[in-house]
Amino acid sequence: MKSHQPTIGGLLRSLRARNQWTLKQMSEHAGIPLSTLSKIEHDRLSLTYDKLLQLSQRLNLSMSELFAETHAPATRPVTARRSIGRMRDAARVTDKNYDAFFLCTELRRKRMTPSVIQIRARSLKEFGPLVRSQGEEFVFVLEGVVELHTEFYDVAVLQTGEGSYIDANMSHAYVLGRNCESARVLAVSASDDAGLLATLMAHQEEA
Repeated sequence: MKSHQPTIGGLLRSLRARNQWTLKQMSEHAGIPLSTLSKIEHDRLSLTYDKLLQLSQRLNLSMSELFAETHAPATRPVTARRSIGRMRDAARVTDKNYDAFFLCTELRRKRMTPSVIQIRARSLKEFGPLVRSQGEEFVFVLEGVVELHTEFYDVAVLQTGEGSYIDANMSHAYVLGRNCESARVLAVSASDDAGLLATLMAHQEEA
């Protein structure tokens, strides 16, 4: 049975179709070489989380808009939206620090971006420079132990069943706790700014 899990290539094809761009036009807007973009759209090549954030910045889209698949006319009035988040339907994005599964990707222009994230970095040194974005961020530890590093507070150790709520414009990082081999968290980023995750990428690029 064919999987309905969205792929990065499929999402980019949908985005290009919504804007009625040719592959060449998409390449120029995105800053991605034509041959590379073609491989991505045909799922022969993927993008890291950092590169996706860079792409969203170039296209002036939030990450949720970049991941959105359009199934209804854009003029349809929205009065009561609902989306069921299932891991099998999540859009997966991986980089050196996180393995993120974005949920409810079919909803566009949402104020919250929910995801389930596998923590990869074992130390702050391995993580690299702290990151920051606009809005607020809630992280709840589903399994394992996580260290929260911030620029204004001492390190906070979060056990399974514990969470943190922070102003995300404060530089921060999540890494594995001491002697912890694996940790998974539920993360929710919220902001009125449509460019929430694109802003995060801008600061990462500056680091």
